[in-house]
Amino acid sequence: MSIANVISTAAEKYGSNIAVQDSSRSVSFTELSDRVDRLAAGFAATGIDAGSTVLVLLPNAVASVEVDLALTIGGFVRVALNPRVGERDWTRIADDCRPSVLIFDPTVAGALEFASTASIPVLITTGEDHDGGHSLDSMATASPLPARRPEPHPDSLCALHYSSGTTGVPKGAQRTHANRLASLDAMLVHVLAGTMEGAEPPVFIHAGPVIHTSGLFVLPFLASGGRQVLLDHARPVDVLAAIASYGGTHTALVPTVIAKLLEFDDTELAPMHRMRMLAYAGAPMPVKHIRQAYHRITPNLVQYYGMVEAIPPLTVLDIADHHRAMREDTDILSSVGRTCAGVDIDFQADHVPVPDGQTGELVIRGAAVSPGYHNADSRTDLGKSHAGDRLYSGDLGFRTADGYIHLTGRGKDMIITGGYNVYPLEVEQALRAIADLTDVVAVGLPDPVWGQRILVAYTAAPNTSLDEDRVLAESRLLLPDYKRPKSVHRLHAFPLTPLGKVDRVAVARILSPLTVEPSS
Repeated sequence: MSIANVISTAAEKYGSNIAVQDSSRSVSFTELSDRVDRLAAGFAATGIDAGSTVLVLLPNAVASVEVDLALTIGGFVRVALNPRVGERDWTRIADDCRPSVLIFDPTVAGALEFASTASIPVLITTGEDHDGGHSLDSMATASPLPARRPEPHPDSLCALHYSSGTTGVPKGAQRTHANRLASLDAMLVHVLAGTMEGAEPPVFIHAGPVIHTSGLFVLPFLASGGRQVLLDHARPVDVLAAIASYGGTHTALVPTVIAKLLEFDDTELAPMHRMRMLAYAGAPMPVKHIRQAYHRITPNLVQYYGMVEAIPPLTVLDIADHHRAMREDTDILSSVGRTCAGVDIDFQADHVPVPDGQTGELVIRGAAVSPGYHNADSRTDLGKSHAGDRLYSGDLGFRTADGYIHLTGRGKDMIITGGYNVYPLEVEQALRAIADLTDVVAVGLPDPVWGQRILVAYTAAPNTSLDEDRVLAESRLLLPDYKRPKSVHRLHAFPLTPLGKVDRVAVARILSPLTVEPSS
């Protein structure tokens, strides 16, 4: 099996059915296969050598899928830039990976300026030729179909996936063809199992950037003959409209978007009731939101867990798990599920394995694990570490006797106060039991007496009087003294990363000047 095989086999089986579409155009399975082959040939014809790094700056559109697949089968290394992060991060990534080519859409805000100032030898743009650059559209239609090309080796690189850079210079995790194929298999077996059959073909709504977690569904849906609809900068109301308009059967959302959807009334949420799968990933979701989503949106919920350094899914909490949790075993809703086939997860403390039930760092092995970081020899800020075939993830958690994995936080986020280790997730899960509180973030800030003090930011339901005194008082009933926040602060909304996750660094920055009272 190879990614080229997936594309060509899908074209043979599903032919004229629509494979991928956005707001302006659609392509069938046959057309997609043809355009991907021609693009791969066109890239090579411009003088780009196999193995070269190609920077891609495109919106969430059909072209993004076509370019990704063409670069992959052509043996190039794709580096996808997030249109939402802006020129500063684009430049930092370009400086780190030194690309030979930039493929960009001039309608992306700032893209023209970036293309004109970046020192990148080859420019390929959507639409017409631009200032001597090559036209992506011309390549996709006019390039000759190639003779049979050699298959890239499974261990060869197909991409560098960069972190968001919120805590420093973005870091590029290497991804191989074998990594992507491992994800394809695990998605079909564990995440999508039992949801792809029906009277009508499945329809996936890409509500999030296809260059990130939503993109994990591209190959599985090609292999299964499903239609894929790409939304660009979609708001929750746009997601609802797309599901209703296109007959969406599947989507994947970050928990912050699901929380926003739960603010709609049941009539507005009705189009989602027919969904065969709603996946959530990227951050922990409050258990009360999981319960509400189960009853008000769809009971067909799936959670999966992974990271750029180990391609998701590593673990899955599947539809059957959610059904079981609603009937009899609530505790598993606070887990990330059980490990997928081919993934080996150990828990270690100081590089020594710990038994089930005891907290340790997740150490991951298997075909999903990245071979390492780009420029690893010259970086000292990489966070996660590779040792042989093991990835020391930096995530902390434990495994129950029946195999469910619970995360307790990131090692770097752990708060040490008065000599005690406190995991922010423990504090957050406890405080989410407070009525009218919608979400909460716990952070540790320096304290001359305690080493660190626990501070909490929270959001509350609209038109409620959940004040800081009440949250602080209830925290004393819900938590032992050493885990209680020293102060709490209500925010209108949490700052988010460009991927829709809560930005803990920004929350700590907001809280820092607010905490001036003396220690006690």
